[in-house]
Amino acid sequence: MARSEVTYDDVVAARDLLQDVVIRTPLLHSRVLSEMIGGPVYLKCENLQRAGSFKVRGAYVRIARLTGDERARGVVAASAGNHAQGVALASGLLGCKATVFMPEGAPLPKVEATRAYGADVIFAGTTVDQSLAAAKEHAEETGAVFIHPFDHADVVAGQGTVGLEILEQLPDVGTITVAVGGGGLAAGVALAVKSMRPGVRVVGVQAERAAAYPASLAAGHPVMVDPASTMADGIAVGRPGDITFEMIHYLVDSVVTVPEETLSRALLLCLERTKLVVEPAGVAGVAALLDWPHAFEPPVVAVLSGGNIDPLLLSRVLRHGLSAAGRYLAFRLRLPDRPGALATLLARLADLGTNVIDVGHERVDSRLQLDEAEVLLHLETKGPLHCDEVLAGLRRYGYKLIFG
Repeated sequence: MARSEVTYDDVVAARDLLQDVVIRTPLLHSRVLSEMIGGPVYLKCENLQRAGSFKVRGAYVRIARLTGDERARGVVAASAGNHAQGVALASGLLGCKATVFMPEGAPLPKVEATRAYGADVIFAGTTVDQSLAAAKEHAEETGAVFIHPFDHADVVAGQGTVGLEILEQLPDVGTITVAVGGGGLAAGVALAVKSMRPGVRVVGVQAERAAAYPASLAAGHPVMVDPASTMADGIAVGRPGDITFEMIHYLVDSVVTVPEETLSRALLLCLERTKLVVEPAGVAGVAALLDWPHAFEPPVVAVLSGGNIDPLLLSRVLRHGLSAAGRYLAFRLRLPDRPGALATLLARLADLGTNVIDVGHERVDSRLQLDEAEVLLHLETKGPLHCDEVLAGLRRYGYKLIFG
């Protein structure tokens, strides 16, 4: 049976094991976030880690500590993508065959990257938890060693090396915000940091639509929830791990949740203001700062836990983020179905100072009167006040606006 207790010495030993394997990712100062919270904010850039996330740390430690016989049987894992890539990379470095179960609909770049690192990919279920069940069944049938994405002492110790690096890079850190899915990263970081600096606050952040920890912490034990669809697929875990729950319960100061709108705004901020590509799950720590800018004692470190994002999803999330920031409008309106009506509308939008990104024009629909047409507009604006000005201007011109 796997050892459940994780100690600070385990994290230190994991750091030694990872010395020539992982990148010591940079800690970058963010001026815009610092101004927002009224104190220094830094970003721990695990999105720049090998395989694009912190996951390779725990996966390598776990696989490196297998016996020769266990490695010969191969390993199996389940993941929406980042753990998959971490296991695939670690297995390749250690000469071990890897099979990874992924949920249907997993981001294509993560699937292709996992295969490129040498792992066999099998799709099973629509959630990480369903893929986990399939991977465990495969392990029982084949003898392959199951590499849990978060609920194992070696995995937690490996992830905890992120905390050691933060302390070395910013000894006076006051608060660390970190994404929470199953809890391996938050548990490891909290253990490493609080063993040396008990006064540092560690705040876990979950996507509002996939938040198992608040209910579990309230109940005093891991509780299974049914994660709703969320852009933060990397932290959409239905049940906390037994090991990670216990550690988070005692070591993490609080776990908060953030909505989809704030995740998209955080991703947009990282892209525009820090020039960093981060996936939605990876910006959860930044999202918490946007929602509660005065709730965290500086200096603050927000862990950017991953950067593996499908370009198609990135384009949709950016549009979502622009909308949440009041810089993007999408709505329909009715106008007379006569020559020049659309040209007049576009000219009026130009006078209102907005940029038209896309136009859809519908003239034949049962919802429309014979003399009506409907236009779907996607507009770029200069901010919330400008949005209000554009909408008010269109209404003054007599257009009927339809949202939703």
